[in-house]
Amino acid sequence: MAKTQNINKKTSKKRGKKTQKKKNKLPKFNLYWIYGIIALFMISLLFTNEIGTLSIETNEQTLIYDYIKNKDVEKIEIIQNKNIARIFIKKESLSEHRHEAVRKPLFGDDINRGPHYFLKIGTSQEFRDRLDEAQENFRLNKNEWVQIFYNNEQSIWDSFWAWMPFIFLIFIWIFFMRRMSGGGPGGGAGSQIFNIGKSQAQLFDKESEVKTTFSDIAGLEGAKEEVQEIVNFLKNPEKYTKLGGKIPRGALLVGPPGTGKTLLAKAVAGEAQVPFFSLSGSDFVEMFVGVGASRVRDLFKKAKNKAPAIIFIDEIDAIGRARGKNQMTGSNDERENTLNQLLTEMDGFGTNDHVIVIAATNRADILDRALVRAGRFDRQIYVDLPELNERKEIFEVHLKPLKIDKELDLNFLAKQTPGFSGADIANMCNEAALIAARNDKKFVEKQDFLDAVDRIIGGLEKKNKIISKNEREVIAFHEAGHATVSWILEHAAPLVKVTIVPRGKSLGAAWYLPEERQITTKEQMMDEMCAALGGRAAEQIIFGKVSTGALSDLEKVTRQATAMVTVYGLSDKIGNISYYDSSGQNSGFNKPYSEQTARKIDEEVKDLTETAYKKALILLEKNKNSLTKLAHELLNKEVIFKEDLENIFGKRQWDKDDKVTLNPSKSNKKVQVKDQVIKNEEKPV
Repeated sequence: MAKTQNINKKTSKKRGKKTQKKKNKLPKFNLYWIYGIIALFMISLLFTNEIGTLSIETNEQTLIYDYIKNKDVEKIEIIQNKNIARIFIKKESLSEHRHEAVRKPLFGDDINRGPHYFLKIGTSQEFRDRLDEAQENFRLNKNEWVQIFYNNEQSIWDSFWAWMPFIFLIFIWIFFMRRMSGGGPGGGAGSQIFNIGKSQAQLFDKESEVKTTFSDIAGLEGAKEEVQEIVNFLKNPEKYTKLGGKIPRGALLVGPPGTGKTLLAKAVAGEAQVPFFSLSGSDFVEMFVGVGASRVRDLFKKAKNKAPAIIFIDEIDAIGRARGKNQMTGSNDERENTLNQLLTEMDGFGTNDHVIVIAATNRADILDRALVRAGRFDRQIYVDLPELNERKEIFEVHLKPLKIDKELDLNFLAKQTPGFSGADIANMCNEAALIAARNDKKFVEKQDFLDAVDRIIGGLEKKNKIISKNEREVIAFHEAGHATVSWILEHAAPLVKVTIVPRGKSLGAAWYLPEERQITTKEQMMDEMCAALGGRAAEQIIFGKVSTGALSDLEKVTRQATAMVTVYGLSDKIGNISYYDSSGQNSGFNKPYSEQTARKIDEEVKDLTETAYKKALILLEKNKNSLTKLAHELLNKEVIFKEDLENIFGKRQWDKDDKVTLNPSKSNKKVQVKDQVIKNEEKPV
């Protein structure tokens, strides 16, 4: 008996699933169906008088001498505005052979009710006079004369053009209803006007599962640990609440673009097994006043009804910008109203338990202070650019779908991509596969990845670009100057490759492999500036004049020298002072220093750049022969590598590996490193 009951339960469950599938397959009601039915009804009205009839054109002679003479005509209808006469034949006369063609209608087996014939006439009075004269000649009684009726009629197209303004207004109304609704989900266009204030969030629950999990994310160990704790709380809240702990109200994911903030949110949606509402900050922005605040209220209302739940707001800076910064638009700013409502819903007078808000942005410095305070976003999780080991893990993920060479070294690829984000690495792997396919290879090889790096950083090669001999020589010495200075200096980034083949907007480029360091000293920054000015210094030494080719070099050096003076406090004249505002609260119209200090800053920036330039001149003057030899190598080969520099200068004495690898789980994630890794130099000579 128990077995039969279990079998019955299984069969009932299967039947229930089948019925649910059948219900899901049924099309959902849409208001456009009503519009279609109305349109079909209007069209049918236009064709009502025409459908089902069969009318053949005849002439006046046949009408008079065949039909009227034989007393076949029942009546004649004259359409005055069209100068057409329609002839109706008597029912008993339709059985005769001469009316066989018009006896049956177009559809069905009934008798055609007419009109059966038509003919074009001149004026209606002349036509009637000829008919009366013919009937008198046939000596027909007055009772036997054909009845003549007069009428005016519009064509189908006339009726269509009469309805055209109304049809046009209907389409305009539908268009504006869709625009005002923001194109969000809901019913048909007619019902969307009532959904303007509704939330546009996309709901992910048990029915719509997200397959992304934390195991699919490479690197980001610290960020995954903090986000995973939120997921664990939702799955097992007693573990934390028995000790008196409370779940964080919100978590803010901050980091550069492409580092995996949205991917982390997708993993939370896949792991949490609770309702997950996903939307963008721009979804709250609307042309109507009060719509943004209404959508915020509706979003949190839905989340509370499905609690415990998670709300993910991507690019929250669209509505979370600091208030009071833009007074030009007036005090009643719609964006500020939306932000005020969001602040109230996250931590206001009412309770908001078991609703967690996760947001992502790469512009945390412009967010309102009330939004990022404890109690709203308790945690700020910094998702930084991946380090060496993390880049290796990311490569392992993105290389799985590729057919790669078995001898490919992932450590080599990770070392060749300092400063690359996860999105950059994914793009690099895809470009390498495309390059290998373009060359008809069976596997993606090491050189394909190197070409992909060159393609992403430097741009597409332009070998057919016309360059004069003198310009080509200037470019060669310019790039050789960079390579020489960077090879000699201790703290400059070692060279990987130099080319004078035009790429993108540049006429020559040099690739370096910078050291992955967490802090930068003044000596290191000065050596980097000196290497950047090596190209202009080489032009001055060899040709006695400089060109506009050092534009990007000068821009980089000026920016770096200004940062040394005003941000990092590395200037002896200015002292240990930083004018950098990490909070972004100071207005850009007012400088945080006096005019006298500004003059000192300009003088110090100029002194630093001139010092670096003079040092580059001295180094190149001492190594002029090697510089010339390297430039001629460039002119001959167009591309030279590290091995070519070793043949000219010898082994670089500064190359050594004394870096200490920190444990990612124990390192301080709140330290924000301000120095940026320079991936390459492009020189638009």
